[in-house]
Amino acid sequence: MSRLKLLRNVSFPAAAVLLAGCNTIVLNPAGDVAMQQGRLVVVSTVLMLLIIVPVIALTLLFAWRYRQSNQSATYKPDWDHSTQLELVIWAAPLLIIIALGAVTWISTHTLDPYRPLDRIEPGHPVAADTRPLVIEVVALDWKWLFLYPEQGIATVNEVAAPVNVPIQFRITASSVMNSLYIPALAGQVYAMPGMETKLHAVINRAGAYEGFSANYSGAGFSHMRFTFRGLDEPAFAQWLQQQRTGTTLTREAYLQLEQPSEREPVRRYGAVSPGLYDAIVNRCVEPGKMCMKHMMAIDAAGGSGRAGLAAANLMTVPRGEQRRAVRTLATDLCTTDDPAVTTPPSLLAQSMP
Repeated sequence: MSRLKLLRNVSFPAAAVLLAGCNTIVLNPAGDVAMQQGRLVVVSTVLMLLIIVPVIALTLLFAWRYRQSNQSATYKPDWDHSTQLELVIWAAPLLIIIALGAVTWISTHTLDPYRPLDRIEPGHPVAADTRPLVIEVVALDWKWLFLYPEQGIATVNEVAAPVNVPIQFRITASSVMNSLYIPALAGQVYAMPGMETKLHAVINRAGAYEGFSANYSGAGFSHMRFTFRGLDEPAFAQWLQQQRTGTTLTREAYLQLEQPSEREPVRRYGAVSPGLYDAIVNRCVEPGKMCMKHMMAIDAAGGSGRAGLAAANLMTVPRGEQRRAVRTLATDLCTTDDPAVTTPPSLLAQSMP
């Protein structure tokens, strides 16, 4: 048996065994958004192969046809230009680039993760009165927290949604930047502390699918995985009832959960402290800490210096996540020209609850 035949007989079974373990969920997803994204990958690949395949084939053909031993091949050492060939060489890639640009531009707007869905699946538009299921997502070190504000529950490392119901994910992070990715549902979306990103998606086929972090975030990154469950309406109602048997996710409990940990099991919370997600986004879960939105509101009003003072020199400053008003009275201001303050320090500012 020749070496070539032996290599062929061994390579094909070996390739079949290796490919049998491949998971083609990206090209065969269970959600309509991911399906459109997978189709975009296929279309882009086919368009590029229209150039790549002929180039490879012609390279091999020219190498064989004009080999040194082929005396019958045409020999033109002075040839240097062909208008027809130039048209083919430049026109074909140009048309491919135009087609790719059009497909990319349309898909970028159609599949914008911030854009609410306009269809459940091909031929089934979203009804005008349909309300999406809102799921708030917090990327922790190194686990995922999911809050259901309308249902009043929360889970860790497990999330579920009914089949053929639009989902609106509101995503943030507690410390470093992360990335939420459920290949069967939609593309990845980044999670960043102090900010909120969004993802609209829908699951069209019941099942359990893997979700994970697609952005390196430290030592426990590789185990930062969770399960996404697509359920029919009765099964989803039963799942919700199961979560309500859990404990309450208070602010103190969240601060404990926020601590770095790896390989966290699924946790269930039957109730959630009011305003917890908003406090997480604004970095003010701890008691007495000023929220980012309040700090930015003060800055937008001119700050706490001369520009931010009203005519009566009174300014209400919200302190803490509870926005407890603290009124500050400025009786004098120092400047670079007059750094000395003549007003007694005890009268410079007074606070009242």
